[in-house]
Amino acid sequence: MQLITTKNPADLAKTAADFIAKRITDVLKKPGSDGQERFTIALSGGSTPKALHELLAKSPYREQIPWAQLHVFWGDERYVSIHDEQSNAGMAYDTLLGHVFTPESQIHVWNTELEPEAAAADYDRILHDYFGETGPTFDLVLLGMGDDGHTLSLFPGTEVVHEKTAWTKAYFLTQQSMYRLTLTAPIVNRASCVVFLVAGPKKAEPLKEVLEGDYNPDKYPSQEIKPINGELVWLVDEKAAALL
Repeated sequence: MQLITTKNPADLAKTAADFIAKRITDVLKKPGSDGQERFTIALSGGSTPKALHELLAKSPYREQIPWAQLHVFWGDERYVSIHDEQSNAGMAYDTLLGHVFTPESQIHVWNTELEPEAAAADYDRILHDYFGETGPTFDLVLLGMGDDGHTLSLFPGTEVVHEKTAWTKAYFLTQQSMYRLTLTAPIVNRASCVVFLVAGPKKAEPLKEVLEGDYNPDKYPSQEIKPINGELVWLVDEKAAALL
């Protein structure tokens, strides 16, 4: 695990943008085993990724990154229309994808026009078209962490935290009175690189517990993210790191 601490959220976004640009460049220098020159990335929702998206959509990153070679996914999604303000995909289009050129055929949103279980099955099919049953999956997964220690839609006390085989899940989150669609730990843990972006004082206590506390994924689901052969990077600001 690598822990990188930045001064504030703005510095965090800049450091993340630099990291992503370099990672994409390095991966594309080495075409995958299938011979395709592509970079697969899973985006996240939330305020910290929003600031990162807005930065990536501007110079110099807009010109530096070969956007046409990216294949874009999302780690999780709320079961709402893409036009809903709560949609992670909608936010990404507004802040990033609407400002760069990545072919629509390479952008894979969760299809919330389907019933929840069907939407999860549809995403599972797409993922299986990209990734085999063994070996690495995404080149990069971007994750956030909530004040309660959750990541993706793996919330404390939910069964999906302990999923061992399925790649996607749809379930009704009672405390939010809505369905959530999510990747599970097994597919994320096969990624070549996972980066957590964490900022703000409310994250200090859960971050300390996730990184230094006892293993208790029912309380802190972010502990379930442990890449098998990939890199794990925690990119945090000073306020989030205050108790480390």
